[in-house]
Amino acid sequence: MLPDAWHLTEDPDDFLDRAGPFLRSRPVLHNTPLTVLEKWRTHPGAYTPGTVLFGLLESEGDVQAVFFRPPTRRLTLTPLSPEPADDLAGRLAGLGHTLAGVTADHATATAFADAWQRHTGATPALRVGMHLYRLAALTPPDPHPAGHGRPADDQDHEHLMRWCRELAADLGESVTIDAASWPGTRFAEKRYTFWETPDGTPVAMAGLNPMVAGMVRLDPVYTPAHLRGRGYGAAVTAEATRTALAAGATEIVLYTNAANPTSNALYQRLGYRRVTDWAPYDFTYAEP
Repeated sequence: MLPDAWHLTEDPDDFLDRAGPFLRSRPVLHNTPLTVLEKWRTHPGAYTPGTVLFGLLESEGDVQAVFFRPPTRRLTLTPLSPEPADDLAGRLAGLGHTLAGVTADHATATAFADAWQRHTGATPALRVGMHLYRLAALTPPDPHPAGHGRPADDQDHEHLMRWCRELAADLGESVTIDAASWPGTRFAEKRYTFWETPDGTPVAMAGLNPMVAGMVRLDPVYTPAHLRGRGYGAAVTAEATRTALAAGATEIVLYTNAANPTSNALYQRLGYRRVTDWAPYDFTYAEP
């Protein structure tokens, strides 16, 4: 496969015209680019023209794979075999691009990380192993905690931002979350469900990304540390899943930390089934 099979562009309309049908054809595996591109397309200020590099791998007029590289310089890739991954690494390195990392299914991310190391000398490091799950059939949690789910509304905004700050801190993310910065965070475009105890106290939340191609990604799910172990996370996940199904979702997906047996077991009990492994790699470079 020749390197010039990759078509690179900074024009999102050109990219979406050519890549859209391909991305929508496999919404589970392509859930990340679908949701990110939808956010850029529909949320004012989420996308700055000229700051994102898009790419398509085409063969005889058919799109085989795509990527995008946002201002964070972290490449997101759809599934690739090692040869075109090496072609892409060589093409980007030859054009002088610097990458902070790559995120894709485990096989693709590993192939690209190895190729990027060969072409640039960068050292790849796996940030965290992840699993991608999709809903097979919802199984309500048993036992079921007392309480009920409800949609978060405008009056919950301060509470929601506080929980998102706590979640980001738990994940080691360096991000400012307040009224001014909220629209630009990864939390802003989601619809949230709260789980409340019978007295109306919120004890857990789950977010749903906007539906694209019939697919909804459930993210994030959060229970404050002092309230964990009581079934609230399972209850709010089930409630958010029902919300997505009621809205017409045909695929519901989520990511988990592969090293967290508790969350993986919880989602499996609720009817989610593992699709593949996922891998975010970070790249470090030797000092010149």
